[in-house]
Amino acid sequence: MSTMDERVYCGDEGHVVRPTPGRVYVRLAGGPLDGQLLDITNLPDQERTDGVLLATDRGLFGVGGRALYSPSGTDPDNTFVWDGDTP
Repeated sequence: MSTMDERVYCGDEGHVVRPTPGRVYVRLAGGPLDGQLLDITNLPDQERTDGVLLATDRGLFGVGGRALYSPSGTDPDNTFVWDGDTP
């Protein structure tokens, strides 16, 4: 689903990570991490269903903040959508 020029979320805003063959990714849609890929290869089933909190300095709360992304109702296997930010 991804091309090698896309950026994978890694939690480090200054570090660029590219997709790795053999891994499973979903696209993050909306919010501060829009357009990045999230590696869900080893993500627990509960987080695949309920969503994930991802550290980001670009969200509403700045340094130390987190963005919540949850599976899309229309495309849960390929897209996680932004649900908001939390401190």
